[in-house]
Amino acid sequence: MTVAEQIQAIEAFIGDVLAETPEYFMVSVKIKPTNNIRVYLDGDAGLTIEKCVFFNRKLYKLIEEAAMYAEGDFSLEVSSPGITEPLKLLRQYQKNVGRSVEVLFNDDTEKQGTLLAVTEADIVIESTEGKGKKAVTQQLVIPLNNIKSTTVQIKF
Repeated sequence: MTVAEQIQAIEAFIGDVLAETPEYFMVSVKIKPTNNIRVYLDGDAGLTIEKCVFFNRKLYKLIEEAAMYAEGDFSLEVSSPGITEPLKLLRQYQKNVGRSVEVLFNDDTEKQGTLLAVTEADIVIESTEGKGKKAVTQQLVIPLNNIKSTTVQIKF
């Protein structure tokens, strides 16, 4: 079984596991050459450690029962992508409306602002240039196909 086929099988298992809890969704699956399976999930209201453990146990059992790896020769990690990971799915963009984001364009230019809206084709951010009385606030509509990556910015 190729790695691509393994990922496809694991994604199907994840679909089964998440079917009971539609507020959670899969972001990505990665498999290292050492059979270390990393599953990244997220939720509309976030993902707790307890939910990661719950999903890990269910998924581990399904992978084991399918005998995809000889004698349990695999490890499984289930987590959220983490705050430093770029947004990949439309659903991740939607859950982060109202938060500060940094958008990296395909031409490697950047723009920071507040994510205001998300549609199937684009996002809207509000950014402020300048300070004090010279500050200019503008809303930018950015087509998703012009975005290389978008990351949520943490403000302290």
